[in-house]
Amino acid sequence: MATDHMEMNGDADPNAETEIPLRGHGKRLQRPLNMNHYANKKSAAESMLDVALLMANASQLKAVLEQGPDFSFYKALIALISISLILQIVVGILLIFIVKWNLNDQSMHYRLNILENVATALVFVIVVVNVFITAFGVQQPPKSG
Repeated sequence: MATDHMEMNGDADPNAETEIPLRGHGKRLQRPLNMNHYANKKSAAESMLDVALLMANASQLKAVLEQGPDFSFYKALIALISISLILQIVVGILLIFIVKWNLNDQSMHYRLNILENVATALVFVIVVVNVFITAFGVQQPPKSG
């Protein structure tokens, strides 16, 4: 053997006893990170999560409305779900603007940074509001039949 210590994750050359470096270590061209592409993918993922939460809140709103005003936390849940839905729409609009602007333009960095911070803060508020929605409990109405 050429060496006493072989790397277990490397590819060994079957015809020789020399080691071949791991895939990705020097074989792949290192291109600079395209910040626009990265930001767009990040915003798209955040938008998909926002849509999923929007659908969940719409379902919760339907369940609360079906229970009617006799439910003990009816008004509180209607208010919290409405706040969550409105904030989600605002975050969605912010994400559209964030994706639309060019990250490579230095003059836009300050505005984009502020928008990203506002969107992140609003997402945090949405999470907190949804924790309270869950705490108050949205039960499905009893099935009559």
